[in-house]
Amino acid sequence: MSAATLLTPATTSARPGGGGPGSATRAAERAYIRILVVLDAAVLAVAILVGYAGRFGDDRPSGSEIPYVLFAPGLLVVWLISLRAMGCYDDRMLGYGADEYRRVSSASLRLAGGIAITGYIADVGVSRGFLAISFVVGTLGLEVARFGARKRLHRARYRGRGWSRKVLVVGDTAHVLELVHTLHREPYAGYRVVGACIPDALLAPVPQRLGDVPVVGSFRGIPEAATAIGADTVAVTASGELTATRLRRLGWQLEGTGVDLVVAPALTDVAGPRIHTRPVAGLPLIHVEAPEFRGARKLVKGFVDRSVSLVALLLLLPALLLIALAIKLDSRGPVLFRQVRVGQGGREFGVFKFRTMVVNADALLAELAARNETDGLMFKMRDDPRVTRVGRLLRKWSLDELPQLANVLLGQMSLVGPRPPLPSEVARYDGDVARRLLVKPGMTGLWQVSGRSDLSWEDGIRLDLYYVENWSLAADLTILWKTFGAVLRSRGAY
Repeated sequence: MSAATLLTPATTSARPGGGGPGSATRAAERAYIRILVVLDAAVLAVAILVGYAGRFGDDRPSGSEIPYVLFAPGLLVVWLISLRAMGCYDDRMLGYGADEYRRVSSASLRLAGGIAITGYIADVGVSRGFLAISFVVGTLGLEVARFGARKRLHRARYRGRGWSRKVLVVGDTAHVLELVHTLHREPYAGYRVVGACIPDALLAPVPQRLGDVPVVGSFRGIPEAATAIGADTVAVTASGELTATRLRRLGWQLEGTGVDLVVAPALTDVAGPRIHTRPVAGLPLIHVEAPEFRGARKLVKGFVDRSVSLVALLLLLPALLLIALAIKLDSRGPVLFRQVRVGQGGREFGVFKFRTMVVNADALLAELAARNETDGLMFKMRDDPRVTRVGRLLRKWSLDELPQLANVLLGQMSLVGPRPPLPSEVARYDGDVARRLLVKPGMTGLWQVSGRSDLSWEDGIRLDLYYVENWSLAADLTILWKTFGAVLRSRGAY
């Protein structure tokens, strides 16, 4: 489960202008926001200039009542105001999740629609070509600029330099450890745990630690503990002692301190689109929609899969023939390797791959079993002696998987989905892991864009199950886009 999904704001405390818990973090946040404003302004200025040049060229607009020398700067200012009004500079959603991109697109589209309607009603002849070019270039430019700024922030957070919220976790020991593990797993999300508060009954007379997190107090002094360790966020997880009344009072105690209060429900690996908060009788009830395994969206996904795979096979045909020739010249044996895998509903099929190993690779597996470098049910070895010279190159750039486009075209696989497992792996699945078989396996997936063979068995299964529960066409496009970066970095490819 992602940290952005995990933490649900319960109340947002007023933030003082200076000092107080987390003031250094607040200053870093404000500096990052100022950089975003300058970056957005530069992108919009370029977009408006491109729109003007694309529509009018070197000629001055003729027969127009619009003074573009004044209209263009005004459009830039109004565009920035629109971004601000849509919360595109809200630090609670910057740097993680898709909400930042959605807000940027929404602000731009709403402004474009507003200008078009206003121009029609007021009968003002603003050039539609100028507006169309400016808004298309500007919206795309804003998204690319935000993506670049976010990647730089993520790298800084990985190194412990980027601004992150300092979190005090409150709850029972087991739930605190689970939340701490989840937040540690995704440091780029921007939540750094600096302490924990546990029930009075669990406190010991000597200093305690939960993993690498110090226990700094009990439920009696949560605000004081947050101040003492400089936390700017209190994350409350499940505990029998934290009743609704005590949680409400905690919110009151944190008012005006500059410390945010968030609630982490005992709900894991559920994406935001499936979660809806509905206030009922004063209670913020969380409604969780069931995952979708059939219906119109599935039909659209299947159509897109087969269409894209057919076009890709036709375009890549020369490259596929060159790879086949290289394999044939490098070592004896067939060009293609066909292996039985398990697909949707437990149905077996033959997955196609370019051969990257010697012909007797399966016979040599028993001799190498003791050198397995991964846990769980898979065999992975970084320097596998069975891999051929051409095979190493194909694996590094994931070119050996291109023939799987034929499996996608035949409807046995999808472009995006869980990793296709072996029958021997499926035979040892428990009830939870077997949920991977509810959807078609994919050529790529969260496992590939998150590290591939570098992932542990547990993390690979977690990512596959997350995809099964929360798949969407938009998520598929995001994963496909990230796959290109993962292939270029060749991380975990062996």
